[in-house]
Amino acid sequence: MHKIRLIIAASGLALLLPVAGLTQSTDEIKQMTPEQRREYVQGLSDEERQALREQRRAQFDAMSDEEKAAAREKHRELKQQRRETWKNMSEEEKAAARQHMRDKGREHGARRHRQQ
Repeated sequence: MHKIRLIIAASGLALLLPVAGLTQSTDEIKQMTPEQRREYVQGLSDEERQALREQRRAQFDAMSDEEKAAAREKHRELKQQRRETWKNMSEEEKAAARQHMRDKGREHGARRHRQQ
């Protein structure tokens, strides 16, 4: 069963090769800081973002059940860390963070509009 998953994942990745050449590997993306990663992904076209999502999904699907459980646990831990950080922020810090997120959203929307 694991071999079948790997074959399917490899086949899926082979279909993405023309687009995947435009983007960095997911391992390289994981090595970036959150700010670098956000900037990189925002600079991608919609097609490149979709290809990246599909590539990451194929990698996840190719994982063993234990690897998937570990990845999910890591995601939960990171989410909990973000919640704790938010909980410990002052109201002024939260307001500044909200404004920063709004500004980034507007910036992203303007960038997408220019690409179309």
